[in-house]
Amino acid sequence: MDIHKFAELGDHGVLVLLSDSTNAMRPGFTESEKTVGVALDEEFRAAKGRIIMATFASNVLRVQQAINSALKYGRKVAVLGRSMVNVVSIATDLGYLEVPEGTLIDAEEINRYPANRLLIVTTGSQGEPMAGLSRMATSNHRTVAIYPEDTVLISANPIPGNEKSVGKTIDSLLRLGAHVVYERSSGIHVSGHASREEVKLILNLVRPKFFIPVHGEYRMLKHHGKIAETLGIPNENIFIGENGNVFEFTAETGRMAGKVASGRIFVDGLGVGDVGNIVIRDRQQLSKEGVLIVVITLDKQNGHILSGPDLVSRGFVYIRESEALMHEAQNRVRQALEKFENGKVTDWATIKSQVRESLSKYLYEKTGRRPMILPIIMEV
Repeated sequence: MDIHKFAELGDHGVLVLLSDSTNAMRPGFTESEKTVGVALDEEFRAAKGRIIMATFASNVLRVQQAINSALKYGRKVAVLGRSMVNVVSIATDLGYLEVPEGTLIDAEEINRYPANRLLIVTTGSQGEPMAGLSRMATSNHRTVAIYPEDTVLISANPIPGNEKSVGKTIDSLLRLGAHVVYERSSGIHVSGHASREEVKLILNLVRPKFFIPVHGEYRMLKHHGKIAETLGIPNENIFIGENGNVFEFTAETGRMAGKVASGRIFVDGLGVGDVGNIVIRDRQQLSKEGVLIVVITLDKQNGHILSGPDLVSRGFVYIRESEALMHEAQNRVRQALEKFENGKVTDWATIKSQVRESLSKYLYEKTGRRPMILPIIMEV
């Protein structure tokens, strides 16, 4: 990085610094990206079959180093995964990637080359279920199947929360016989985030009036704020926010000025963001517990049951295999309705609530599940 430029900006005076907090809790310095090139070169030298490398599509230098090793050992390069294809194409057009003519091949040409003459660069380093490497690991990829002599390089560390899906992908690749290189100690990945001494360096060079730690879990932001305080930035000038917070600054003052809507937006059919929390909650319950529909026909004059209750189950139990459960559920509904017949209650909302409550309690006792219960009452 251009240290002198940061120092020059600090001399001019910086109102606010927003700085990455992801590795602020990690002591020391982050290793140089150049060290990855050495480790990749060693893996390329040792590999006997195809090399399949998964990394972040945005890490153009990492992709360049893989291409350099491929050229050194006489391998053609196939790029798979929509984001990877887009980044490689744009980076090449803009001159950020140097790829000699004839190096890149289309996915359809992969099978025309010997295994020891191929490098496949793909997405999926975070175990994303629809990404290239995950599809290969589950034998669902359109053009690439995993073979025992393949070497798979996962050139990334799992983002917090992705460990399980990454582990599952690695296990599947190992079951297919591939040689998988994924440990941090292998040297094929270094973090793209500044460690503690580097964030200190930036703070000392820039010397901002106000400081906002960004990017990372809340504990990382908090730790980064503490570092800034030890370097002389007043506590009241350090703002630790969360997604959606609005900050307002003048030449002399800074404050948290409110909050805007942020986070995931649910796209459903033609609607964007128009499905609320209640609808999403209902869908989650339906997916986990199923639905039980109770159909009852009542006499309009006296409130007596004319037919039913009839039960319809979807995603809860198979009625033919749960006749005893369903028969008793019908009895529970009848018992609940008898109270209203005697009391001459005709308020549908009250009747439905009582049916739902008595049935829900019984079904939970017997099955440990809480299906969505929909009473439907018809009057004739």
